[in-house]
Amino acid sequence: MRIALVVVLVAGVAVWALQRRLIFLPDASPPPAAATLLPGAEDVVLTTSDGLELGAWFVPGRNPSGPGADFTVLLAPGNGGNRLGRAQTAADLAASGFSTLLVDYRGYGGNPGRPSEDGVIRDARAALQYLSGRDDVDPDRLLYFGESLGCAVVTALAAESPPAGMLLRSPFTDLGSVARHHYRIVPTFVLKDRFEVAGTVAQLDVPITVVYGTSDSIVPAQQSAAVADSARNLVERVELHGLEHNDPAMFGTPVIDALGRLADALR
Repeated sequence: MRIALVVVLVAGVAVWALQRRLIFLPDASPPPAAATLLPGAEDVVLTTSDGLELGAWFVPGRNPSGPGADFTVLLAPGNGGNRLGRAQTAADLAASGFSTLLVDYRGYGGNPGRPSEDGVIRDARAALQYLSGRDDVDPDRLLYFGESLGCAVVTALAAESPPAGMLLRSPFTDLGSVARHHYRIVPTFVLKDRFEVAGTVAQLDVPITVVYGTSDSIVPAQQSAAVADSARNLVERVELHGLEHNDPAMFGTPVIDALGRLADALR
């Protein structure tokens, strides 16, 4: 009994000290200029409420007859890499007609600061503020697109500033549930960041599409399904059979097509 208690206490201290290194896995290197990779793309700066200036990419849509024509996507990425790793996703969105703001959080992609729950939500607010100032963005055709951890970010943003619609790719119910899945002996009460998704989604009237892989070992499919179940206004549940969390298709056509169907449902 004493040994078990010691193990739990040691695990709790370790989680308290190192947890954000386990949650956030940034590639801090600055990406190249957006236009060198994506036709017509712009390097833009987002200014946060706590004074940080964050680099991001704005990628205009290139297909005026595509399903995403006249829609703009605020893309909140998952916890790893930086915006360079989402360049193909942005290109695919542009080919479908969507304009996209590809965000990098604080500490990612050459940006200053260190990520935390409060911090990355501030970053999303700065992204929305930036889009609100563009003449080529229709506020009534703004979509939020979250990947994994980014699902928690856009869900929190939607609770404050509802979009026309929202796509959640591989959402978890809350951070504690993911932690228990991976580290069963870790006492989740020590978590600094909570990232509540399902409970917040249940309070939204926003049209939502949920996409997830049925073989996801990082965010269990049951958690993504629970988020879909909690949605008041579920447009579509897309189960991608046999796919893992980071399989290429999870960043490609099946997700882009689901976003296109969401846009069609909103017209």
